[in-house]
Amino acid sequence: MISRATVRRHTVVKVREGYCRREKDAVVVEEPLEIRLAIPSTQQTVQLATLMRTPDADVELATGFLFGEGIIRDRYDITTIRYCVDAEFDDEVRFNTLMVNLHADRDLDLEAHRRFFFASSSCGVCGKASLESLHLRGCTPLIDDPTVRVTCTVLAGLDDTLRQAQRLFARTGGLHAAALFTTSGQLLTLYEDIGRHNAVDKLIGAHVLNGTLAHLRQSMLVVSGRASFEIVQKALMARIPIVVAVGAPSTLAVTLAQHFHMTLIGFLRGAVCNIYTGVERVVRVDDH
Repeated sequence: MISRATVRRHTVVKVREGYCRREKDAVVVEEPLEIRLAIPSTQQTVQLATLMRTPDADVELATGFLFGEGIIRDRYDITTIRYCVDAEFDDEVRFNTLMVNLHADRDLDLEAHRRFFFASSSCGVCGKASLESLHLRGCTPLIDDPTVRVTCTVLAGLDDTLRQAQRLFARTGGLHAAALFTTSGQLLTLYEDIGRHNAVDKLIGAHVLNGTLAHLRQSMLVVSGRASFEIVQKALMARIPIVVAVGAPSTLAVTLAQHFHMTLIGFLRGAVCNIYTGVERVVRVDDH
């Protein structure tokens, strides 16, 4: 896949202690990505969604998004993913439009998936409806695996490891990160994007494409910002048992994690954090 610029240089006026000077500064790129879906069973091609993203790992992003929405179950549900071309302009590649061709055996009720999509993304929907939509997708509570345990000592180093690995954030200060860690604290995968939910989709999508979804069930998802319902939902779809956020969780994120027996940790700052649900997966915790 062709690599595209994620950062551009922009002339700014920097003000420091009353003095002004013009300098070049790195600014993160934000562009739309339209995802089109070709469904062989109905011979339909539909515009499914448009995501505002940083143009990097677009295939992983689209794959993770489709997986999180329940449209695909694994990499074999996809035959091809490619950028569209514009025949009117000498087959110019349209880098902001991806065509996803589903496998002929993938029987898809697109309207049902659209209803689920709006239930999980609409600001006005109630928490009960959101949880019910996940049950209708086939989501079940996670079974506690006694081998999946993390110590407070490991948690204490995660935010620092995450920050040091954020290559683009160090240049621009404008990106979120989603990282996969082992329960021993080893960094496995990290993706950055201007949207925290996009970074999670890129991470999960990469594992879908690589056929390594099983690894997620033994790992921790760490995000650089807050933990929203959408972030925890995506982790649930991938069966990730532990979600750690540098920022705060929302009430619906806590409800979702509790309902599906996930561990949700927020406000991670060095050795300080809050464990909202699933404390049994964290060892050496003073309950008092």
